[in-house]
Amino acid sequence: MGEYKKRKSYVGRVISDKMNKTAVLAVTRKISHPRYSKTINRTTKFKVHDEKNECAIGDLVKFIETRPLSKDKRWTVLEILEKSRGV
Repeated sequence: MGEYKKRKSYVGRVISDKMNKTAVLAVTRKISHPRYSKTINRTTKFKVHDEKNECAIGDLVKFIETRPLSKDKRWTVLEILEKSRGV
């Protein structure tokens, strides 16, 4: 009882930072097609809480699971691994 459950974490690339304190991240994974065995890409988008508005488009970010913050936000930024080489 009361055991700590480890939170999920992912690494994704920022594809939108237009919202206040929110960034949209894309996580791409490779899967094998069940019939043809060809490797294909699948992308999932996550809305992530960015308290200090530090994320910019193209940044590589590590984010973790958290309590629900809004209808779609259940993740928060842990650290920015790589800044984009922006314009």
